[in-house]
Amino acid sequence: MAAIGRKVFDKISYHLKNGHNVKFVRNVSNPGTFKYSDLEITTTTNPQEKPTPEKLLFGHHFTDHMLHVEWSINKGWGKPHIGPLQNISLHPAAKVLHYGAELFEGMKAYKGIDEKIRLFRPMENMKRMNKTAERCALPTFDGTELVKCIKKLLSVDADWVPTTQNSSLYIRPTLIGNDPTLGVSLSHNAMLFVILGPVGSYFTTGLDPITLFADPKYVRAWPGGCGSYKMGSNYAPTVQVQAKAVEANCHQVLWLFGDDHQLTEVGTMNIFMYWTNEQGEDELITHPLDGLVLPGITRSSLIKVAEKWGEFKVTEKPYTMKQVIKALKENRIKEIFGAGTACVVCPVKEILYKGELLNIPAVGEPKLSMRFYDELTDIQLGKKESEWTELI
Repeated sequence: MAAIGRKVFDKISYHLKNGHNVKFVRNVSNPGTFKYSDLEITTTTNPQEKPTPEKLLFGHHFTDHMLHVEWSINKGWGKPHIGPLQNISLHPAAKVLHYGAELFEGMKAYKGIDEKIRLFRPMENMKRMNKTAERCALPTFDGTELVKCIKKLLSVDADWVPTTQNSSLYIRPTLIGNDPTLGVSLSHNAMLFVILGPVGSYFTTGLDPITLFADPKYVRAWPGGCGSYKMGSNYAPTVQVQAKAVEANCHQVLWLFGDDHQLTEVGTMNIFMYWTNEQGEDELITHPLDGLVLPGITRSSLIKVAEKWGEFKVTEKPYTMKQVIKALKENRIKEIFGAGTACVVCPVKEILYKGELLNIPAVGEPKLSMRFYDELTDIQLGKKESEWTELI
């Protein structure tokens, strides 16, 4: 009660009882964003030994420094700070631990052939992060300011950016609700932090084609849910299904939806099919942004590249396992592949569906997925000029 005051509470109660619309807004006098100009930096006095390139595992190694910013409902955003990588202290009642008040992004920094470090479409990550923050009822911020802070963090840990093929520096911005109170309600305190880590290939198979486990009884997302937002709560329920996939000698889960078994995502990636459709047109097709799939940055990039090439039809609409099976029987599927930040593209060789192993053609040949891979990595490594990259 003390937080909003008795008079304010009575006024809100009066309007609600009389059927009036009441709009709740945060204190506009509080800082609506943190500022790069306020950034404070403390460097480590105990730098770590860097892993050798051949030992890089995804998500197992982290750089010497991290970025963090505190937020409160009363004071707004505080000053951003870069300091040594350290553990986070949380009260046992912190909302992130009980109600999943959390979101994150996945980005990468690349050291190019010119030795310069580049980010790939970072503002797209910022837009998605803010949209997810709104859906989580967590504070939003100016994405431009966070990108500036991330670039500074990268410059502090620039020696950690790998130079070997198929390696990069992974960037994980995270936002959590950390107020120490139980109750499913708005977070009054939050923390944004960014950690970095050198990574190799996401899959142990590298760019080799993978086998997918497709069981329609498992659903990743549904209409009106949060499948299109990058929340940690979307991922925890997928771990057990992934374990089932491994038990069935598959690499990843193909997430199906609906009575017609629409192909939505594969693992943590978007999925594409390149085929000749029933009208005889060569077509690249992927599920639309209807709330069931994540609006992937790589997904968007591949669509834009394909449209620029203008060599085949590009379509965003639902497609089903029935269509896939029919097209396979009629030899109309050219290729199926996943696409995401972690791996860029991931070719598919088989789908285990209803006990039947479906063989996908084009295995082992340089096809569209590899052409996409070369196009994006050439941009990320500075081999091709593009407005999609930003130098730190």
